[in-house]
Amino acid sequence: MTAYRSLKVALLGAGSVGSQVARLLLEHGDELAARAGARIELVGIGVRDLDAQRDVDLPRELLTTDLARLAASADIVVELLGGIEPARTLVLDALGAGADVVTANKALVAAHGPELFDAAERVGGQLAFEAAVGGAIPIIRPLEASLAGDRITRVMGIVNGTTNYILDLMHREGATMEDALAEATRLGYAEADPTADVEGYDAASKATILASLAFHTTVPVDQVHREGILGITAEVVQQAERDGRVVKLLAICERLDGAEGERVSARVYPALIPADHPLAAVHEAKNAIFVTAEAAGDLMFYGAGAGGPETASAVLGDLVSIARRHVIGGPGLAVSSHANLAIAPIADVPTRYQLRLAVADRPGVLAAIATILGQHDVSIESIEQHVADGPTASLVLGTHAAPEGRLQQVVDALRTHEDVASIDHVIRIEAQA
Repeated sequence: MTAYRSLKVALLGAGSVGSQVARLLLEHGDELAARAGARIELVGIGVRDLDAQRDVDLPRELLTTDLARLAASADIVVELLGGIEPARTLVLDALGAGADVVTANKALVAAHGPELFDAAERVGGQLAFEAAVGGAIPIIRPLEASLAGDRITRVMGIVNGTTNYILDLMHREGATMEDALAEATRLGYAEADPTADVEGYDAASKATILASLAFHTTVPVDQVHREGILGITAEVVQQAERDGRVVKLLAICERLDGAEGERVSARVYPALIPADHPLAAVHEAKNAIFVTAEAAGDLMFYGAGAGGPETASAVLGDLVSIARRHVIGGPGLAVSSHANLAIAPIADVPTRYQLRLAVADRPGVLAAIATILGQHDVSIESIEQHVADGPTASLVLGTHAAPEGRLQQVVDALRTHEDVASIDHVIRIEAQA
């Protein structure tokens, strides 16, 4: 039998992901040792409550509530607590003490990534976070390594399984937002408080990470434009289907070239995409990320974006990679932010709008509305009119691409126009494949 050196691993957190990581470490220790070239020894599991109900029956002797002491005893710390504190302090202390860290904590990496990366680089350590975006989907390592020699121009993806399940159910079964959210909650896709998902906070954290890696630029989470899905009605979905489109909550990160020079945009919002776009075929709670690079072209990464065993797979991938580095030697790989590009405000980002208006049913109204768009240098790409029995007609307008700021000015002007009874919906159109 091959003799391996032993690396001590401290696991912080034993929730749905942490308990699966512990199970796999205990059940597949020999296999992992052979792959890593070192025995990965789980020396303890830090928990808040020793008696809490868990998905996996974990050895009682490994459990401890002294997370700081446990982390200080390890070569590698796996942080799966979630949230900012005490995770941030524990990770910084572990890196400062010379340990490497694996985390699935997207909120922590999004909010404090530069601080954590600097702490790791100062001591030649490694902070790995593959599981922080996309669950089981390998996306961090391709951006950091596989595409390091290319120039990424755009990353667009579905990075939140809960909202994708809700919108998919609205399309497949004609469910209302309220009913779809209730079903997502019943199945465990949505938390009792679904705000982080349905308001786009979770996706915005992931967009921060993706944009920072793709464009070698620090993109603070507070500079990611964020909108959620609660304004998406059954009528919006029905209109999308009539137009051959699908509604998805998208995280979009892209380079923008203009008079101001090269800048970066990162944003999260619901948008219409063509029904034949690859992302339109992403159903239920799956995630998918579409990457466009100058040399490689279009790439798509698809799979389970959440789940205990699925996310544990990505965590263990990072763990084995770090263990190999311990065996081979050498410092950890630093995250590059050398490009230091400016962040474009949402008002400068070009996009397209679809607007559904209830307007006065009389001659001259369409010309008046077209005039408003023309005054803001926005042109109409498509128009669809539905005559109603009452005093108003329904008008669906699609615009050509224009800066977001000008499109918003059009909406503001229409909202106060005497011929516009109401603006029933405004949704962006993302047609790039």
